[in-house]
Amino acid sequence: MARSKGLSSAQVLFRHALRPSSFNLLTVIGLQMGHLIGGALVVETIFALPGIGRLLVTAIYSRDIFMIQGCALWITLGYVSINLLVDVLYAVLDPRIRLERANV
Repeated sequence: MARSKGLSSAQVLFRHALRPSSFNLLTVIGLQMGHLIGGALVVETIFALPGIGRLLVTAIYSRDIFMIQGCALWITLGYVSINLLVDVLYAVLDPRIRLERANV
């Protein structure tokens, strides 16, 4: 039907095929980022790579409470910002998801 309205193949592909299916992809990417953050701790410890995961493990072994709190704060901020970005992208992709003012 979109082709009969005069839309090009690229417009049909982006508007009617990729945009609705991108919600699932965006959700999976957001969830996988959380797994990547958690996996960084393990990978950095096993392979002795410098990073925030290794710093956190070292701080736990040395019982450095302030460093543990700082590392946990940075990891949490990263995770929350990724989830915020996913939510904002939902609103960009689908205008129906945007917040409307409540009529109270």
